[in-house]
Amino acid sequence: MLQRETAELLAAARAGESDAWDQLVERYARLVWAVARGFALSATDAADVSQTTWLRLVEHLDKLREPEHLGGWLATTARHECLRLVRRNGREVIGFDAELDFEAGEPTPEAMVLESERDRVLWQSLGEISQRCQVLLRALATAPPPSYQDISAALGMPVGSIGPTRARCLDHLKRRVELHTGGAKEQETSGGA
Repeated sequence: MLQRETAELLAAARAGESDAWDQLVERYARLVWAVARGFALSATDAADVSQTTWLRLVEHLDKLREPEHLGGWLATTARHECLRLVRRNGREVIGFDAELDFEAGEPTPEAMVLESERDRVLWQSLGEISQRCQVLLRALATAPPPSYQDISAALGMPVGSIGPTRARCLDHLKRRVELHTGGAKEQETSGGA
């Protein structure tokens, strides 16, 4: 049903219906953003990649042969735009910038420090695992997550391997976090006693 809806939305967007375009953007914007942030681009560069990806869709709207694979097409296009940006800027992408979106609230200063440290360790650890894992975990962490078919098309992995790959990626991330937080030392100490 989603595939048919996507095809209908693309046809309506081709006909100039702005509501159809808005629905397409609403449906796939998180996927495009997840791919861009998976390259550890700054928020500004990720926004540029996202905007360029949507521009490419406008340019190719009449040329899409398989509307049911739009998510994969968008993710692949975003990935190409990220690589183009990285090459153009002549730099390696390492780490993450500090412009992360967090829910506003009134936490205590102590809670803010703990949350900041937890987030720093998590983002640092995420940056240390493979780029494939980074992109997969970011895509799956969006709300709502894209379908496994879209992720399969975007990352070039069989649908059946997404779940097991996700589990391995989370395990790698957990181990990196433990290395940064001393969890590995605690395990070694208790294991040696």
